[in-house]
Amino acid sequence: MSWTDGARPDGDAAGTVADPAAVPGTGPADEDEVLDAELVDEALAPDDVVDVEAVEADPLEVALAQRDEYLDSLRRLQAEFENYKKRVLKQQADQVARAAASLVDRLLPVLDALDLATDHLGDNDSDEAKALIAASGLLQGVLSKEGLERIDPVGEPFDPNAHEAVGQVPAGDDDGPADPDGPVVDQVMRAGYRWNGTVVRPAMVMVRG
Repeated sequence: MSWTDGARPDGDAAGTVADPAAVPGTGPADEDEVLDAELVDEALAPDDVVDVEAVEADPLEVALAQRDEYLDSLRRLQAEFENYKKRVLKQQADQVARAAASLVDRLLPVLDALDLATDHLGDNDSDEAKALIAASGLLQGVLSKEGLERIDPVGEPFDPNAHEAVGQVPAGDDDGPADPDGPVVDQVMRAGYRWNGTVVRPAMVMVRG
């Protein structure tokens, strides 16, 4: 299509500037939009932007929180270690006590043999008798220091927790009235023993009354 006589189809002369209001971006409404955009840009200026991460994660507060967590973990670890050490020490003590009690139990027949040999000595003044009595006393002394206690209750009231009655001696006329508190140990057939306060073998006795 061609224009003739310098006229545009809309009737305007060639080179005539159109109405400013009809050109986009030059009218009053566009000026208001530009002003609004400038206000928005100023509101979002870099100097006014809030650093959310800096507010929410203060380095000092983070460091203090981490320190508290480390201290709590350390205290828990120390408590667990102390409990573990106590368990180990208790287990070791129990093992030692069981081993010692087992050893004492195996030694009881040896002590019984020494008692029988000592009771049947023909001559207590002989060298053999003196050596046997000394050896028996020495062994009894060593075991006593380690916690072994001999139960030899002649004349004491019968105690079913530490004595085992295997017979009863009939009361004679010279024995007087029966003991109102119960039977009394008259003879010890075999000595009993306690290990650290615990009866490992009751004494075998004859009672009277």
